[in-house]
Amino acid sequence: MPAAGRGVRLGAGTPKAFARLHGRPLLWHAVGGLLGSGCVDRVVVAVAGSDRVLAATALDDVTERVRIVTGGTERSDSVRAALEAVTDADIVLVHDAARCLIPPSVIRSVVDAVRAGHRAVVPVLPCSDTVKQVDDHGTVITTVDRAVLRVAQTPQGFDADLLRRAYATGGGHATDDAELVERLGEAVTTVAGHPRAFKITTPFDLAVAEAVAGAP
Repeated sequence: MPAAGRGVRLGAGTPKAFARLHGRPLLWHAVGGLLGSGCVDRVVVAVAGSDRVLAATALDDVTERVRIVTGGTERSDSVRAALEAVTDADIVLVHDAARCLIPPSVIRSVVDAVRAGHRAVVPVLPCSDTVKQVDDHGTVITTVDRAVLRVAQTPQGFDADLLRRAYATGGGHATDDAELVERLGEAVTTVAGHPRAFKITTPFDLAVAEAVAGAP
């Protein structure tokens, strides 16, 4: 789980993974969701070196199933560090701490799909908004057919060896891990995501999460 981002847009005065949702860090909610799904054995959390003690404190009630490693300045650096800590894993999930309200059923469907032989699996939602392609000046070039568009979520599930190969040979900037697999020419399968798996990025998102999560 990459959690080394600073989360400037959230404006919480702390790294985003440690912003509070009903009194607990987003990281705590995200890790608890994975462990509570019934199909995740352990979680590796990659945080900034200066945040390791903060992460250990936040996760003190689940430390026996969590390992904390030092991440990097880029998301890919953090995922790579986490991968190096699970060299014996056959299936890996990469999950954003900011998507901490993901229902357990989605986590299980991703894992089930990988176990069924799909080597890269991404939960997605249909794109409900009209999407415009624009040029550098903000002028509309065309309206994109949203029927073929999907919004990607996490956790994304992979055959572990495939993801390791993607990071070894298909590196560089990517907004999600499935993109690195795509660069290898490997198929990426989708399963149904869920609206609760939205990414908490802004104060508005955090307010929505507080409402969606309900009373603590």
